[in-house]
Amino acid sequence: MKIAIASDHAGFRYKEIIKKYLCEKGFEVLDHGTASEESVDYPDFIRPAALEVAMNKVDRAIGVCGSGIGVSIVANKVRGVRAALALNEQMAELSVMHNNANFLALSERFIDENCLLKIVDAWLNAKFEGGRHLRRVNKIEQLEN
Repeated sequence: MKIAIASDHAGFRYKEIIKKYLCEKGFEVLDHGTASEESVDYPDFIRPAALEVAMNKVDRAIGVCGSGIGVSIVANKVRGVRAALALNEQMAELSVMHNNANFLALSERFIDENCLLKIVDAWLNAKFEGGRHLRRVNKIEQLEN
């Protein structure tokens, strides 16, 4: 599986933890930055990762900022991206099961580091349930037209 990853300065440390973890698990990771904790504007890094998802160049993407809110707003501006902010494992799992989320937005400020990789794993291992949820996801996609 190929995963794009990106962050701003406030999510840099978690991005690096996630990137290392994913690489160790055998995922191909495309890092869209940022490269330090120096202040930057999150749209400059999150949008390229979201575009990779929309263009099917990656299977999924993960973005991290201070709250996760900016990441989710930027990513959801890209047609074909369904970004979900998850603060715990259940939110991450449900975002895929019910919403077929292909972009995970995370918060460095509001997620305990001990829970971070559990949330990532829950999101990666979840499967879209389809059924009534497919009908709803299709309606979301139609809103973009």
